[in-house]
Amino acid sequence: MSPTAKPRTAVSGPIATKPDADTRILHDYIEQCSNWGRWGDDDEIGTLNFVGPEQVRAAAALVRRGEVIPVSLPYDERGCQDGGFRQNPQLMVTASGTDYLAGAQDQTPWGPARGFGYSDDVVILPTQSGTQWDSLSHIFFEGQMYNGRSPDLVTATGATRNGVEKGVDRFVMRGVLLDVARRHGVESLEPGHAITAEELQAAADSAGVEIRRGDALLVRTGFMGARRGRWEDYAGGPAPGLSLHTAPWLHAKEVAAVATDTWGVEVRPNEIDHIQPLHSVALVHMGLALGEIFDLERLSEHCAADGAYEFLFVAAPLPLTGASGAPLSGLVIK
Repeated sequence: MSPTAKPRTAVSGPIATKPDADTRILHDYIEQCSNWGRWGDDDEIGTLNFVGPEQVRAAAALVRRGEVIPVSLPYDERGCQDGGFRQNPQLMVTASGTDYLAGAQDQTPWGPARGFGYSDDVVILPTQSGTQWDSLSHIFFEGQMYNGRSPDLVTATGATRNGVEKGVDRFVMRGVLLDVARRHGVESLEPGHAITAEELQAAADSAGVEIRRGDALLVRTGFMGARRGRWEDYAGGPAPGLSLHTAPWLHAKEVAAVATDTWGVEVRPNEIDHIQPLHSVALVHMGLALGEIFDLERLSEHCAADGAYEFLFVAAPLPLTGASGAPLSGLVIK
């Protein structure tokens, strides 16, 4: 099926219940925004299909000065996780410089050291503990995941379909910073602030950028900057974020990805009586790449200084086969 063909309508899964008002809202957005079948029954990358050679060439042409701005949070024990749902990354050193100086490496696995030494380590890294992309196998809704697939395709050995490794070659694209916090003139939006489609469009207009097919939208709330060093309930607690009601706007704009500086992209508490409802619409049915815990503070300052809110964005996740999400080293290049 061509990218412009009408997608088939998502259907309720086997555990759907009689809809209440909130569920009807959710189902209405699913019907409006579903991309199931849009790129064929075998599709596993969703809106990343909007990124092709034309989009990559256009993004590369935005590089003028060769300046590089990282947008990933460091992966270490000082991260944002509270140890409940997820742990922070841990680096376990298995061979160190102090070992070497103490003579512990005089005999190496390959023979006498003769002055040679080395360091080595192991990382314990929950795949979604820091800056990360969700995969299309991450969320299930009413018995299905993206493109109408069954959750039983995700087992103890990982996802056989919709794993995060499927779209790693598409994460080179035009990025656009939508600095909602700066436009409001605040350090950070307040927890519970639901960012509307009108606010997203206003941020784009004030930055002088047009949102195009295949773009990655980097939405800054300021929440990470305000909480860094005293994370408190950053991970999973009340937070500013995208409103559920932005789903049709995101769908109409044909963006490839949305990344924010919050734990869960969408506003918390959620606006309706469903857990992370925008995930159910955007991730499960649109197949929209969602990125979380992006560090946008330095980028915000840079864009405010030079007035350039569009750039080459390179942010491929680690190709962890069958993973529900993956860390990345995101780079903005101007």
